Amino acid sequence: MWVRLRPSYPVGEVPLDRAQGEQPASRAREFGGGGTQTVAGACRHGTVAEATGGLGLQRAAGLVQEVVICPDLRGYGAGDKPADPDGTAYSKRTMAADVVAVARALGHERFALVGHDRGALVAIRAGLDHPETVTHLASLDVLPTLDMWEVMHGTSAAIGFHLYLMAQPPGLPEQLIGASPDAFFGHFLDAWTRDPAAVPADVRAAYLAASRAAVPSIVADHRASAGVDVTHDRADREAGNRLRMPVSVLQQDWGSALGFDAAALWAAWADDLRHSTVSCGHFMAEEAPDVVVGAIRELLCR
Repeated sequence: MWVRLRPSYPVGEVPLDRAQGEQPASRAREFGGGGTQTVAGACRHGTVAEATGGLGLQRAAGLVQEVVICPDLRGYGAGDKPADPDGTAYSKRTMAADVVAVARALGHERFALVGHDRGALVAIRAGLDHPETVTHLASLDVLPTLDMWEVMHGTSAAIGFHLYLMAQPPGLPEQLIGASPDAFFGHFLDAWTRDPAAVPADVRAAYLAASRAAVPSIVADHRASAGVDVTHDRADREAGNRLRMPVSVLQQDWGSALGFDAAALWAAWADDLRHSTVSCGHFMAEEAPDVVVGAIRELLCR
């Protein structure tokens, strides 16, 4: 197995950084199906491919028959960070179209899609908007956007304080976070990781540097999740639009802590669903890579 890092790749006017891994031809039949499988990863917490996403990328490249594509989402890592004058530049619909465009430009009309956190929200939207393109979908540690807002209420919602902060109109959130970005983003690395060794010092430094350089676009991404993304999810719910492909979900047990049934909420969006809770922290690709790889292997066989 080998992994090749590539420079930024233009999608329209927005360059997205990507990394592509390939398998030698001798391993092309490992899954027994004979054809090439393509997995695209839309990763929020793997924004710096050679650092925070390095382990996940290498393991992912070893689990499929041939190709793994890992793009940085727009607004993150080495991808472009366009302005957002009308609140739509960072909608998950726009970001999902980016991922589909990158895969198609590389010659892949259909592919499985794996996303974590913000990337999982992009993956869900890609599955809803592009069912003819996304063959399998894996979501790591999120609920669909509309459900996420509906389950948070009362004092238990304090755990999602950052979502409410970044949902505010432009100006104040960027100023507050920008005044101490390492403390803000470092808080989540500390609070959401059960095994501190899973995020070593060099990876932490790369993650913080990438986040520090992207405060306005990170806020814009989250702000979209309190606006246009909710509108899109609500329209799909009302129209009965569901995820048609096999779906696997790995989540921490937020449901018991916040009082909701995560599997039931997910079942409303997907017919072919396998939902599992994990014992690791939020950064599961770093803390429990074998669990993540196993879930993706199982998904691709369905």
